[in-house]
Amino acid sequence: MLAPTYSSTRIGGVELTPSELVVLGLIVERPQHGYDLEQVIERRGIRQWTEIGFSSIYYLLAKLERRGLVHAPEPPATARSRRVFHATAAGREAAARGALALIAELRPVPHPLLVGVSNLPLLSEREYARALRDRLAQVDARIAAVRAAQSAQAPLALPAREVFSYSLSLLEAERSWLASRVQVPDDRQD
Repeated sequence: MLAPTYSSTRIGGVELTPSELVVLGLIVERPQHGYDLEQVIERRGIRQWTEIGFSSIYYLLAKLERRGLVHAPEPPATARSRRVFHATAAGREAAARGALALIAELRPVPHPLLVGVSNLPLLSEREYARALRDRLAQVDARIAAVRAAQSAQAPLALPAREVFSYSLSLLEAERSWLASRVQVPDDRQD
């Protein structure tokens, strides 16, 4: 599943992108420094469904701090010390409202597969079938990776369980759609 591109969400006068909301939510969950956030993002597989790059974590923290949504109460004692960020009351409120809006509101999600399918006249049936089989193999691999990440972190808190459940449901639905169309003879002689 490719990371969808979402526009920002206006929440009580605060506009948050999904990446900002993820970082803010992780800070609300527990005060952390940038390296901690990177570890949590990696361990939970968050990059599978967001556009948070390693280099953007500190940029997002700086933006959230400038807007008064997070703060680092004490300055680092030494150059090697890390700033631990805490959510402010405004940050907790913005995170809660943002999460609620993204859960409740159906929003269009651009999907590159649909762009490719809308251009089927440009492909032969054989090319299309091969592309579908390739995608099916990738979806199968992604399902296996998500399930492995899920079991490696058990027992899971409710938010993580729901993220894994929803992600797997979407992948299984795509797998089912692909499998119904990949009913073509083997073309390994190419």
